[in-house]
Amino acid sequence: MTNNTTSKTAQLAAFASALRFEDIPEPVVRKIEDLLVDWFGSAVAGHGSRPVESITRFAQAMGAGEGPSEVIINRARTTPYLAAMANAAASHVAEQDDVHNGSVFHPATVVFPPAVAVAQALGASGQQLLAASVVGYEVGIRVGEFLGRSHYRVFHTTGTAGTLAAAAAVGHLLGLNAQQMQHALGSAGTQSAGLWEFLRTAADSKQLHTAHAAAAGLMSAYLAKDGFTGAAEILEGPQGMAVGMSSDADPSRLVDGLGTRWATAETSFKYHASCRHTHPAADALLHVMQTNGLKLDDLAQVVTHVHQGAIDVLGPVVQPTTVHQSKFSMGTVLALVAQHGHAGLTEFDRDFLSQQTQALRDKVSMVLDAEVDGAYPKRWIGKVTVTTTDGRVLHGRVDEPKGDPGNTLSRQEITDKALRLAAFSGGATPEAMRQSVDALWQVATWPKVGALLS
Repeated sequence: MTNNTTSKTAQLAAFASALRFEDIPEPVVRKIEDLLVDWFGSAVAGHGSRPVESITRFAQAMGAGEGPSEVIINRARTTPYLAAMANAAASHVAEQDDVHNGSVFHPATVVFPPAVAVAQALGASGQQLLAASVVGYEVGIRVGEFLGRSHYRVFHTTGTAGTLAAAAAVGHLLGLNAQQMQHALGSAGTQSAGLWEFLRTAADSKQLHTAHAAAAGLMSAYLAKDGFTGAAEILEGPQGMAVGMSSDADPSRLVDGLGTRWATAETSFKYHASCRHTHPAADALLHVMQTNGLKLDDLAQVVTHVHQGAIDVLGPVVQPTTVHQSKFSMGTVLALVAQHGHAGLTEFDRDFLSQQTQALRDKVSMVLDAEVDGAYPKRWIGKVTVTTTDGRVLHGRVDEPKGDPGNTLSRQEITDKALRLAAFSGGATPEAMRQSVDALWQVATWPKVGALLS
């Protein structure tokens, strides 16, 4: 491969190779610690999920029964490749993992699984793990922004950009130089995949997207370390990802503010256990109900004013048949919020097909809103119009849904969320989860990354 060191891909690879823990501002370090603990809760929440258990059984059948890396849902040990695969599937199924608004990308579920698995295998320090994770976030988010809105209409960006994010994080842990990192990104990009079609039939593919991205990215980095070459300009080349996967790709996004703009710090936490596209409207409905003292029976109709991305992803889900599919139903999410004030895992499991939920679900509609669509994806504004049973027409709006950087979760809220997720899945006892979370908050002081779940 002849490297063009001035290409956007080359510049991104050079940044990913060169970043050191000492270069990362302290607020960004704190943010990546927050995101790591938040991800850990989601990974434990995957325990007992049928698609996750299936992928985990496959991973364990394909590899050694012993190894340096941890499978979080069952505490088994295996190779880094297979642990990354299993943990990436586990941490995406509860729909509680983080999201970056501008790229419409879930970084945690494709960055932390391979980074943790490789850090455990290499005996890397906590600071090395955090630095590699920041690299994964910065690369993956910029690739997602580069691919643009047209990409997201068909492709699940977490599966596509996530492959490069995983490669960058692992490549950083392996000490790849800039040229090797560019090879790793090239190999990762050619394996990028993930289509939204699965939502129409409630298929399990979303967990496969993250499992594949984490494992393929890890493989790409290890291959690059061994001299394997990848496309030099897999992102912006004439037969690269932009040409094949986007009609509005913007190469400038790949290097936007490298080293000065920290996209990691822009990442949002999920409050509700549902697709992030439902959260702005859910919070806006809560605002209307709380402000006006409304109850479920007071709601005659709810119109949600949304961006096109919400319509593209949520529109096909009209009558959900599974818990996971219901998390992509605007009507189901708003019905649960109206009943419980929150759409959590317990609420979905218990009530997603209850008579009350279905009754309000069918009264909820989505309409494209010019203001909301114009602000998206940088800002996810929530707007609803509520018609009450006594004829009032009420309007609600939130400019930053719960979990966004301007309305973020505190460390106590992140801890509480992780404990709830573990309690729901039974993936860890309260005592074990509390001990693990308390230890994980101190990850920057760890001389060596060991098992996360004690």
